[in-house]
Amino acid sequence: MTTQGATPDVPYGTPEAPRLAVRGEAHLEVDPEIARIGITVSARGSDRRDALADLTRRNTAVIDLVKSYGEAVEHVETGAFSITPELTKRGKGERVRTYHGRVHITAELTDFTALGELTTRVADQELTRIDGPWWSLRPDSPAHRRARQEAVKEAVQRAREYAEALGTTLAALVEIADIGADNAPYPPFGGPPAPGMSRAAYGGAPEAAPALDLEPQRQSVYAQVNARFTMAPPRL
Repeated sequence: MTTQGATPDVPYGTPEAPRLAVRGEAHLEVDPEIARIGITVSARGSDRRDALADLTRRNTAVIDLVKSYGEAVEHVETGAFSITPELTKRGKGERVRTYHGRVHITAELTDFTALGELTTRVADQELTRIDGPWWSLRPDSPAHRRARQEAVKEAVQRAREYAEALGTTLAALVEIADIGADNAPYPPFGGPPAPGMSRAAYGGAPEAAPALDLEPQRQSVYAQVNARFTMAPPRL
């Protein structure tokens, strides 16, 4: 319903105030801020308690090793834990042949200089597997803000170019609609490594292996906005 005397809201503008709709986009390539690694510690034994005790010992050793890097490690957490019996394939009765224990650990690092050494030392532990690294940005990274600002600037510039092509100028901003400024999530723990990721499996070398030279993978940041303006009436 339109109030008498009020200017009706015309979605496509009017001859006196033509509307112009454009899209602004930005694509940045920036250095990562966080590296995540997934660690799987394993143990096995013919007795459940022995397997659990062995797993506990190895898990403690790995966590202590990770935490020994101090401020280089921002976050450490333990994920899934399991003790699984393996049954014999022969014989009439079901008998437990051995027990397999596993515990998963995730660590986040911000010091990439220490990352190569830590991954090598962790992979060198007995019955220990390491996956990663998975590179990412923080949710509040300044790169996201920069990309959104660049997208808005591009939208304004594009609108001005359209207006100039008609021999007129922009009059006012009507609307800016944010349609996303998201970085690709890092893969779930245990998934296949993406390009730029490395994977080290069970270790146990008698001597310390040289530190891996891990090159951080550049991160892509995207932003898109829809913007609508009004223009001064052009002379056609």
